[in-house]
Amino acid sequence: MDLLAFYFGGGGSIMGYLIFVVPTMILAMWAQSKVSSTYNKYVQVQSRGRITGAEAAAAVMRNAGITDVKITQVRGHLTDHYDPIGKKLALSQENFNGTSLAALGVAAHEAGHAVQHKVGYAALKARMALVPITNIASSVIPIVMIGSFFLIGGAFSMTLIKLGVLCYVVLTVFQLITLPVEYDASARAKKELVALGILGNDEMIGVNKTLNAAALTYVAAFVSSLGFLIYLLSIVGGSRD
Repeated sequence: MDLLAFYFGGGGSIMGYLIFVVPTMILAMWAQSKVSSTYNKYVQVQSRGRITGAEAAAAVMRNAGITDVKITQVRGHLTDHYDPIGKKLALSQENFNGTSLAALGVAAHEAGHAVQHKVGYAALKARMALVPITNIASSVIPIVMIGSFFLIGGAFSMTLIKLGVLCYVVLTVFQLITLPVEYDASARAKKELVALGILGNDEMIGVNKTLNAAALTYVAAFVSSLGFLIYLLSIVGGSRD
């Protein structure tokens, strides 16, 4: 089977790519643009209490009885994350030292993950269990995609595509489980920021918009994985016709 036959015929479809993949790429770019613009807006709005992100995260964890998680500062823009293995809560410089509504929202969100870890939140435990195999799948996918492209039409090419399907099944499940983890962490953050008196109800508008925009990136990641999975399945299915 030659290149044109593969993409326009039974072995694959440019139309399928346009239907299942391109829209997800557009969604991902829009979500990233949305979170960047929203964060950049509310990082300029300072909180009345002038509490830093690191202090807010510490307060949220302290209120949950967490004393064994270290808050550290990391380089980069929006590189904030919680490391459940190393028991570290990493905040980018602008959120570690920042006193803006965006900084407090992001910091409290990461602290929400630490609270999830402490209480044994089921979705977080499931995501942690999937991390090793997800990392393997993520590293294999580029090899699969490049290899299947250069070996178009051959039996080995279809074997690579089937391997790609398995990898995207793993990624899609991982991204699906990530959704409740992220939304729950944001819900915990919003609740604690008000309950602890760190922010007033009127200030929560900025926090809500920042965290809601960030959540869109996780939705986009799931949709993107699902789109690629459906596309690859359509190729496998087409090869059997």
